[in-house]
Amino acid sequence: MWLWALLPVLLAVAGIVGFWAVFAMAVANGSVNITEAFPYISTCGAYPPQSCLFGQVLNLGAFLGVLICYLKYQQVRDYGCQSRLNLAGLITGLLCALGASIVGNFQQYNQVETHLFGAFLAFVVGVVYFWIQTFLTERVKPRHGGPWIGPLRFSLTFCGSVFLIAAAVLFWLKLHSESAYCEWALAMDLFLLFGLFAVDFWHIGSCSVHVHHQRADPETRDTQASTQTLSL
Repeated sequence: MWLWALLPVLLAVAGIVGFWAVFAMAVANGSVNITEAFPYISTCGAYPPQSCLFGQVLNLGAFLGVLICYLKYQQVRDYGCQSRLNLAGLITGLLCALGASIVGNFQQYNQVETHLFGAFLAFVVGVVYFWIQTFLTERVKPRHGGPWIGPLRFSLTFCGSVFLIAAAVLFWLKLHSESAYCEWALAMDLFLLFGLFAVDFWHIGSCSVHVHHQRADPETRDTQASTQTLSL
């Protein structure tokens, strides 16, 4: 079902278009002045009306991120890789999605500590998630996309790490415009990495969830269980 491949594409397109729409709104209504300094993403989304769009984009992204991270975890597991690394990937992916939702709902000038915590989850933990996926790409067979998918995922993840470190260092040096450039580049890089999952999801046949109810007979009572199956 090629429709599964639309999930990561939708996340990437909605995120990129949404972020730049927030930037355009902030510049148009004077919330930020790009002649003085290039703004951070959160600065653009801190004031209404663009803060409403900012929050909605990140909430949608967090929802799609949860679905994508779970599907990727299930796909890798069904290929026979039931390692702790795959579970760690699921956990870090969910934390990244949670961080995106926190960033969107706790604006920079309202709850700065909570906002920064969400940014840490979205960016730092997000980069860790894609390093895990890069390692899993080399371990799991079949590897969809051919020989190019591994090097491409590695290159994008490496660039994301460079942008993350550069943004932090430049912020510490109080070079805020340069730090903001790196933050925007990092965000675009993460969206592209999520979009790259479309190559893997193109090969998903179906995904279903089955719930087995507890039996009424005490002697044959089964504990309530939930199983997930993914046909590939």
